[in-house]
Amino acid sequence: MLFHNNINNSADFQRVSYENIFNFKQLIVQNPTAITSQVLSIENFLREGVSGTMVDVRSPGEFANGHILGAINIPLFDDHERAEIGTLYKIKGKEEAVVRGIEIVSPKLADFIRSVKEKSGDSGKVHVYCFRGGMRSGSFCWLMETAGLQAFKLDGGYKSYRNRALNLFKEKRTLVLLGGSTGSGKTDVLKEITKLNEQAVDLEGIAHHKGSAFGFIGQEKQPSQQQFENELSAELEKTDPKKITWLEDESYSIGTVQLPYDLWTQMKTAPIINLKVPFDLRVKRLVAEYGQTSIETLRRPLLAIKTRLGPQHHKTALEHLEKGEMDKVAEITLRYYDKAYEHNHEKRKFENVFVVETQTDDPATNARLIYNFVNDKNFWQKVKKNG
Repeated sequence: MLFHNNINNSADFQRVSYENIFNFKQLIVQNPTAITSQVLSIENFLREGVSGTMVDVRSPGEFANGHILGAINIPLFDDHERAEIGTLYKIKGKEEAVVRGIEIVSPKLADFIRSVKEKSGDSGKVHVYCFRGGMRSGSFCWLMETAGLQAFKLDGGYKSYRNRALNLFKEKRTLVLLGGSTGSGKTDVLKEITKLNEQAVDLEGIAHHKGSAFGFIGQEKQPSQQQFENELSAELEKTDPKKITWLEDESYSIGTVQLPYDLWTQMKTAPIINLKVPFDLRVKRLVAEYGQTSIETLRRPLLAIKTRLGPQHHKTALEHLEKGEMDKVAEITLRYYDKAYEHNHEKRKFENVFVVETQTDDPATNARLIYNFVNDKNFWQKVKKNG
């Protein structure tokens, strides 16, 4: 062993590590296959990873772009260091790049072990991945094994996880879309319908955006496109594709992220339940939702839809906003969004669009209403006929 299993003194650790770093270089450069660890398929890695610590050793930029849910980032190299090594690899070749990488990593070894041991607790297990399941994760596993931990490497790395996630969107599903004009409380209805033993996935919740120009208000920062897909695939995997899965009737884009194309293709042919909530109740809901938002924040989305509102309607909406007349602002914007939503159904030629009218905006009542509609024995016959 190059390192002691139990290292309590940082100075002793550095002395030991630097005394043996030449041997580590030889091991990596001359015989990289000598670094062995237990390799798991993506399915086993995800299943067993919950019992230990899952570590993504890629750079912070790679991690931010997309990562496995539940993983923590302990990067071997920061973004600048990764770029340096990549350039060196292209110019001078693999051996010099690897040696430079080890020179960069060596001072960090004690911190790597300390961080993982703190997070792994009593399990003593660590599940590790890099992009392709190569040298970065392999060397990190070697280090963890040397420190007395049980390390597992993901076969194929993050790339295998991404392929699995994207393939999941191609799986044929029984989808029903919950539609309805802005202010209908669709997200709350979806939450209530899960209480009726139905499956539902909250696309807007995963996207951290409510879809409209106002959709960013009160939300966390949106995830990257990759991370949105990763989180969405994890939610879909919890569902049974043979049973109905409820989704909200969304546009292809939700804020800055887009729905996976294979899922979007299925959504375009899925039946839509268009929940018709009275206009005045929708106005009240929007006022309750956005009424405490600052005037400055609300100006931004109003400006974004200025062209579609028309200059006069936009001017009037701003005047009401300045006066604090939120109900008037809501009325103007709702009329625009109602027309836009109706237009989307026109483009679909209203195929498999079923209107369910209600006189309340109570989510539980409306969830029961649409549940009864879809579970009527004649519903799927109508869908087949309309399709």
